[in-house]
Amino acid sequence: MMYWIGMFIAGLIIGVIAKLLMPGKDPGGFFVTGLIGVAGMFVGGFLSSMIFGTPTTGFQPSGYIGGIIGALILLGLYRVATRSRAS
Repeated sequence: MMYWIGMFIAGLIIGVIAKLLMPGKDPGGFFVTGLIGVAGMFVGGFLSSMIFGTPTTGFQPSGYIGGIIGALILLGLYRVATRSRAS
């Protein structure tokens, strides 16, 4: 249980980092960016553990780097999806 809570908190931080790395106007604001960070942390952390063979528990730098990359990809996809709907 503590692992999932830690991943959620780390995901919120990852979302903020992704927002700082990808400046621009976000259609969803802080809440959506945080949720995208959480999703990016779960997806990126899982994929990096599969690629690098690291365990999914504990502090793994590859998991956090994968989480940032995953959050950047999801944030970019979210911007494209909301931009095309607004046009």
